[in-house]
Amino acid sequence: AADEVIAGKLNGHFPLSVWQTGSGTQTNMNANEVISNRAIEIAGGVIGSKTPIHPNDDVNMSQSSNDTFPTAMYIAATEMIEQQLIPSVKMLRDALHQKEIAFKDIIKIGRTHLQDAVPLTLGQEFSGYVAQLDMCLEAIDAEKKYLLHLAIGGTAVGTGLNSSKEFAERTCAYISKITGFSFTSSKNKFASLSSHNGVLLVSGVLKTMAAALMKIANDIRWLASGPRCGIGEITIPENEPGSSIMPGKVNPTQCEAMTMVCAQVFGNDATIGFAGSQGNFELNVFKPVLIYNLIQSIYLIADVCRSFTAHCARGIEANKSVIDHYVKNSLMLITALNPVIGYDKAAKIAKTAHADNSSLKEACLKLGFLTAAEFDQAVDPKKMI
Repeated sequence: AADEVIAGKLNGHFPLSVWQTGSGTQTNMNANEVISNRAIEIAGGVIGSKTPIHPNDDVNMSQSSNDTFPTAMYIAATEMIEQQLIPSVKMLRDALHQKEIAFKDIIKIGRTHLQDAVPLTLGQEFSGYVAQLDMCLEAIDAEKKYLLHLAIGGTAVGTGLNSSKEFAERTCAYISKITGFSFTSSKNKFASLSSHNGVLLVSGVLKTMAAALMKIANDIRWLASGPRCGIGEITIPENEPGSSIMPGKVNPTQCEAMTMVCAQVFGNDATIGFAGSQGNFELNVFKPVLIYNLIQSIYLIADVCRSFTAHCARGIEANKSVIDHYVKNSLMLITALNPVIGYDKAAKIAKTAHADNSSLKEACLKLGFLTAAEFDQAVDPKKMI
């Protein structure tokens, strides 16, 4: 009967909403009663008779909703992290790393404060995205271990009342065997029932991932803005028409989808943070909303990383002519003259070039600060990265 529940054959018998008692008791008893009645049916008994399999005395034996529900929470989150989140983020990370390699020799103008800055390579810019995701993967690897300590065996308040001494250890060993993950019995069941710091820690990493993905998506859509009146340093795949009124317009839909996912994850983390603080005395009574938001965050990040990789990241190309134009006309290349003629003279060249709509070299020669050869020797974008 339990295997049929796991296989999803009895999903129609689980109608409950996440908005229920904070311990998840209704969901626990829903499971107990479905398993009991299906077992009774298999045994040839009468559904609802509670015999020969009783939902409380047999199915819920040695357990309480207070330890069973958080145990299920942690198993579900662990499986989704390992099977969906980590592979999806790695997929995006690897796609961006390929672009880092492809763009390693393309010199472009950097931007700070949304203003022109000194040069770097497009590959270096993408390496920053890769490093952000590497850090996020390292962080989730460090924090996910806190979900491996299960509350099962603590029963109602953490003392293990009505449960055998061996139950927790043997149950965790069996769960580890069938899932392939190294679950252990929590050393302190009082903490495991009344607080869920592991959920908060993992949610914090998911929020950090969302912050990284928000930055990456924003950078890519702004770098691809245009096609004629934006930055236009890169092109992204044209997946679908972008406007119902403006013919030929194509929008950065994958970037926009990703930023919306990030906003949702930020909100989920706020809910999780508050819910995690509501462990009054021996029981936290916000368990359903904790796991609801955590699972949603994991699912959304995994899903959007897969979609963004397939429909955007892999198709990013450099618009070399635009990049070269910006490098050639940037006033910020003047920074290379600071050690040669000093900040004040360099600033005067930049202001003169901007006012006259001339090049830095023309302004420098006009002001008589350097010869053409001296300027060319000092102001070389290749030497500035």
